[in-house]
Amino acid sequence: MIIALVATWLTLSGYFTPMLLTLGAISIALVIGACLRMNILDRETAPYLSMPKTLIYFVWLFKEIIKANVQVVRAVLKPDMLVSPTLTKIPYSQEIDLSKVMFANSITLTPGTVSVLMEEDHILVHALLSEMSDPEDFREMGARASNAVGEKVTQTAEDKS
Repeated sequence: MIIALVATWLTLSGYFTPMLLTLGAISIALVIGACLRMNILDRETAPYLSMPKTLIYFVWLFKEIIKANVQVVRAVLKPDMLVSPTLTKIPYSQEIDLSKVMFANSITLTPGTVSVLMEEDHILVHALLSEMSDPEDFREMGARASNAVGEKVTQTAEDKS
């Protein structure tokens, strides 16, 4: 977090005089001290250590977005427009809120699907095409989203029961 704050300070300030660098160091020390005192420094607040995994996940997600986009365009551009809206429950086993949110947002970012509601053990997903609503198709996305933020998920809520 210190590296991110220093980089932000130097980028936004643009001045490198001794007085401003000293004030920046004091400000950063106060922020870190306040964060430590409030006990809010964890992997959700400062997820810098999992940044490489997150970037790899975003590359994978981008490929999935392209594939889903092609699927939606094909369905919509057909003369008979074979759209079959479906609501389905997608189970998840993430424990960390950040990985839950990343999973739900990834579903929404994928064309043809929207996360409608998050419950304790599942996400209600609206899919434009019925073939996009199979919970098994979301299993890999959930596992990859969890891994991207440093959470290890081996089972879904469905597997646990």
